Amino acid sequence: MAARLKLSSPIESIAGLAPPKCELLKKNFQIFTVYDLLHHFPFRYIDKSKVYQVAEVDESLQYIQLYGTIYNFQMIGDGPKRRLTAKLRDASGEIELVWFQGIQYYQKGILPTDHYLLFGKPQKFGNKFTIAHPEIRKALPADIDQLSGFQPLYPSTEAMKKKGLDSQGIFKIIKQAYADMEENEIYEFLPQDILKMNQLISFPEAIYQIHFPKSNSQILNATRRIKFDEFFQIQIQLKKLMAHRVTVQHGYLFPRVDNCFDQFYHHHLPFPLTNAQKKVLKEIRRDTMQGRQMNRLLQGDVGSGKTIVAFMTMLMAVDNGFQASIMAPTEILARQHYEHIHAYAEKINIKVDILTGTTKAKEKKRILDELEHGKIDILIGTHALIEPTVVYKNLGLVVIDEQHRFGVAQRAALWKKNELPPHILVMTATPIPRTLAMTLYGDLDYSVIDELPPGRKPISTKHFFYTHREKCFEFIRTEIEKGRQVYIVYPLIEESAKIDLKNLLDGYDDLKKIFPEPKFSMTMVHGKMKNDEKSTNMELFVSGKIQILVSTTVIEVGVNVPNASIMLIENADRFGLSQLHQLRGRVGRGADQSYCLLMTEFQLSLEARKRMQVMVESTDGFYIAEEDLKLRGPGDLGGTRQSGDIQLKLASISKDADLLQLANQVAQQIIDEDPELHSEKYKPLKHYIHKTNKEVKQWGKVS
Repeated sequence: MAARLKLSSPIESIAGLAPPKCELLKKNFQIFTVYDLLHHFPFRYIDKSKVYQVAEVDESLQYIQLYGTIYNFQMIGDGPKRRLTAKLRDASGEIELVWFQGIQYYQKGILPTDHYLLFGKPQKFGNKFTIAHPEIRKALPADIDQLSGFQPLYPSTEAMKKKGLDSQGIFKIIKQAYADMEENEIYEFLPQDILKMNQLISFPEAIYQIHFPKSNSQILNATRRIKFDEFFQIQIQLKKLMAHRVTVQHGYLFPRVDNCFDQFYHHHLPFPLTNAQKKVLKEIRRDTMQGRQMNRLLQGDVGSGKTIVAFMTMLMAVDNGFQASIMAPTEILARQHYEHIHAYAEKINIKVDILTGTTKAKEKKRILDELEHGKIDILIGTHALIEPTVVYKNLGLVVIDEQHRFGVAQRAALWKKNELPPHILVMTATPIPRTLAMTLYGDLDYSVIDELPPGRKPISTKHFFYTHREKCFEFIRTEIEKGRQVYIVYPLIEESAKIDLKNLLDGYDDLKKIFPEPKFSMTMVHGKMKNDEKSTNMELFVSGKIQILVSTTVIEVGVNVPNASIMLIENADRFGLSQLHQLRGRVGRGADQSYCLLMTEFQLSLEARKRMQVMVESTDGFYIAEEDLKLRGPGDLGGTRQSGDIQLKLASISKDADLLQLANQVAQQIIDEDPELHSEKYKPLKHYIHKTNKEVKQWGKVS
């Protein structure tokens, strides 16, 4: 007798599953084991418990089950276009059936004297309905009274269907795997009191009923439990990581707030801190006084004052005898940080320096020497900071700006720059909805600056159709004549055969005619330029020597030009909400009123119109991020984290926020009770996590 299947058994172990089919399952759906197969869930169900009358067929019914006799077979046409037609008749009427394949089988196998149960998809042609290639089985009237259950429909591909791996084929494999499964291989891993309290069915029931449901309530209950588990597996591991960091992982103590911090706060602060900034500084202060490593995510909308909070955190490090570092994704952003922080630091006699990929060899040697001997308090730079030659005397704090722009290995390298890991402050200007942050960054502490400094004027956002293009350009001319600067952003660099858009290169030539030299000055930046040329053009705009910057989204993050008062976004419907909001944030950084102009064609999809409406109505990045999550899902929300990190088959972060919250609460409750899951009560859970091997990324350790 063949060995019974385990969840870890390779799919090759399933009886009757040929190697070519195994390869297709692996290639198309990453199904390698029985566990993977059982987690290939149906995307929809067909109710096979109801039998309709022919007279009840209408266009609203995607699939229908009928019962009657089949007669009047006719062959129509010849060659490859030939087809077989017949009629199914019941007491209410008749409907046409048609077959293009398997003609002889149906022509010979169906008898007009027998009754048949038929299942298929009705399609209307003119005034009559037809069902092509229906499922048919012989049935007695008594069989109709015993019908029950739902047929699951599974994701497949055309290549798989050709090899017998259509929905029905996949269902047969799952059924075979269940028949050969070792007893108790699928087991409950949560305590009964938790299931009862949260109205969750058992895990074995859920997995069985998702594939073999007998009622709609079984589908709903199974789906709810599996969605909960998808969230829960992420949450329990993130909670374990955080508990380990809090209780086990040591960090440097910053017990003092001393001369540097006090001097800056009381005498050199350029503007009063908002209540939100003060709250975040208190949270950071509390973290760094506890002897454990801080791993804190600081998110704040564009212009909310994250940099000043980061600088004051670095002063805490300096006051306690440590060095601090800030790593930015681009040289432009690094230099921008350097200019601001150097201006603050020189007032209180703090030594700040900058190290990037373009730093000259002689200058780099000086910086590295001074850094190793503790003569530099704060080092600002790009990925150059993580090179092995960069040695700190006593690194205590690392600030990472727009962290999603760095690779995991790059971030992790910063951990090795001192005996203990330095405190980590991760900053992002991409507002992240709370539900998404719980899933993406659940192992980090979480701070939000949710108010802008006083005196900032909200950016006025307008939506224009191309029919009003000249009106836009006239307004831009007026602003330039006032001494202002303008961004004009395009979604494409080169003409695309698939998308008929006016691209940046053609647009640039047109704009040269609309804003002719010498009255107007213009330059261009895009991702295919050489870095030197791109940097030179950016610097011309930043310095005010150029009035109009025509660009792709390379200016999305980190450019600070207070004199730029207009952001014109061409084909704005081609951008997501978070990206539009980030682009809008490049203006509104000075004292003048700023504007964001969204230009689109008149013909827009409903979703695109909704995006334009949200942008015009709100400048609140967190509201916009929530709307973006609803419209687009979590996959690429502002680039916050790679979509592959969220392994969800059924659950949706935007649609199932209540279940995510519940999973978060249950995970916290368990970890509070037993952080290492050592007790008898939680041994099944610990075993299940290890067995399924669904490891989450330790974001705190790579930040």
